[in-house]
Amino acid sequence: MLNSFEAHLTMGEYSEIYHRLKLQKHENAKGRKNLIHNIDALTLGLLKQSHGIATKKSLFEIIAPNCSYKTLVVSINRCLELLKKIICFIMIGNRRDCHLVKHTDSTDLPVCSIRKAKRHKTMKELASWSKSSKGWFYGLKLHLSVDLLGKIVGLYFTTGKTGDRDILKVMNKDLRGIFVADAGYVSEKLEREFFIENERMLLTCTRTNMKKIATLDDIELLKTRMRIEDNFGNLKQFHNLVSTVCRSIKGYLTNYISSVCAYMIA
Repeated sequence: MLNSFEAHLTMGEYSEIYHRLKLQKHENAKGRKNLIHNIDALTLGLLKQSHGIATKKSLFEIIAPNCSYKTLVVSINRCLELLKKIICFIMIGNRRDCHLVKHTDSTDLPVCSIRKAKRHKTMKELASWSKSSKGWFYGLKLHLSVDLLGKIVGLYFTTGKTGDRDILKVMNKDLRGIFVADAGYVSEKLEREFFIENERMLLTCTRTNMKKIATLDDIELLKTRMRIEDNFGNLKQFHNLVSTVCRSIKGYLTNYISSVCAYMIA
């Protein structure tokens, strides 16, 4: 059972989405009942991410639940699939009234520091070496598509070495509009394959050695491409997107999905 502080949290904004999606049907109906119900575990996981609480251990010490630390961790990690359903629900709503102009980019998700990468075992099946504008990292990538207003309309997690161009078409296959991306997405073949007449086009920055003329409208659109960095910045600085202390693959994935979900609900 949760204390009164936690019970109060479950009556907030998360419960409306939870009941609207009928997620209560995933509660364990047979056998021993869970000490922490799914709606409480969801709320606590989102609370941790949205309030910048670094670890589940810190969360445990703050809320002091009437259960063990292991039970709290298992309960939060158990809600990974439910978090995915909530994100999909919100994203569908975002896509219905999204802006014509959209931005696509990716960011690094290191699972440990560089010096520990060779000894890291927890995420070795999913993580890989890659290089970003900040240097080398060992981990995953988060690919996002957001509209001009900052609403997330596309989301994809991959291993670190996955090429950004390979994901762009997959992530945005059902979306339409003008997609603005940085020079990492420059590819004549990609632009040609992504293009749908009168429905969809890709606009990328040019490199200094390219002979490509941009219109004034193109230049104004390209000036907006840095807005997606606000999404990545908020996720990393205020919603604990990056973690290097999880002890299981499910723990890492739950941290990432909880962070995105908390950001989308905020």
